[in-house]
Amino acid sequence: MKYSIFYILLGIGLVPFAHADNPVLRGADPHAILVDGTFYVYPTSGHRSLFYPYASTDLLKWERHSAILDFRKIDWIPKGKSAWAPAMIEKDGRWFFYYSAGPKPSHIGVAIGDSPTGPFTDSGKALLSDDGKPGFEAIDPMVFKDPETGNHYLYVGGSAGATLRVFELTDDMTNLAKEINVKTPDQFTEGAFMHERNGTYYLSYSHGGWQDETYSVHYATSETPIGPWKYQGPILTSDEQFKGPGHHSFVYHPASDQWLIFYHRWENVTGAGPYQGSRQTAIETVHYEPDGKIKPITMTKKGVSLIP
Repeated sequence: MKYSIFYILLGIGLVPFAHADNPVLRGADPHAILVDGTFYVYPTSGHRSLFYPYASTDLLKWERHSAILDFRKIDWIPKGKSAWAPAMIEKDGRWFFYYSAGPKPSHIGVAIGDSPTGPFTDSGKALLSDDGKPGFEAIDPMVFKDPETGNHYLYVGGSAGATLRVFELTDDMTNLAKEINVKTPDQFTEGAFMHERNGTYYLSYSHGGWQDETYSVHYATSETPIGPWKYQGPILTSDEQFKGPGHHSFVYHPASDQWLIFYHRWENVTGAGPYQGSRQTAIETVHYEPDGKIKPITMTKKGVSLIP
């Protein structure tokens, strides 16, 4: 892991701080959370059957923990399915790990554990399946707790049909209470993520083809977590150096008052694509305009630093 040391001038004098050099991890679709000062990232690792969590307290040094879920031990998952984009959330001291089993016909599952690193026990059934139906694919789950109502919402869908669906979850987090009728936002392809800041709800998502330079991150805003959403534009797009930024997550770090975005991109590729190989996870700092809009983000090698 590469990182660089710099010094900043605080009231107590020169204080060293470091920033991690991007990319920080191998793997795509990184879902990141912050728990008691530790960042946990759950990527799609490229392994057909396993999910691994990565942990860091400083974004510089990352530890890969043991696999938290193994498709080969889950009876209901059909043979030939791969471990695709996951999400993690805590409720009442228990942790709920939502994951995709693809390709189409695809399924969303959920497993329950007592810590962010497991072990996790699967619920024993699919939470949602697309059953091969046209126009929708059950992939890319994201679960969000509305700070106003306490309701938990599942955002899911994309790719085949590029359709977003939203469900309210039951209190036990392992069943669907009801579907919310929503309109898929402009430029949506897959990989939805929801975060809230100062009363505004930000629905961000991937657009374009995952293997080429069209892959990018766009967003829309609303006064509620279930829309209606107003399209605001792109956040991350390909440039001359880095290609295909996509499936991502936002994390707020209170100690440094910084919003961060974890995302994947293609390294060392040129042209329009399609690209081959492995995508990798990078991190950038997020900045907001006075009116709450997200400033377009430039991808860097420098990465981010957590100022003490």
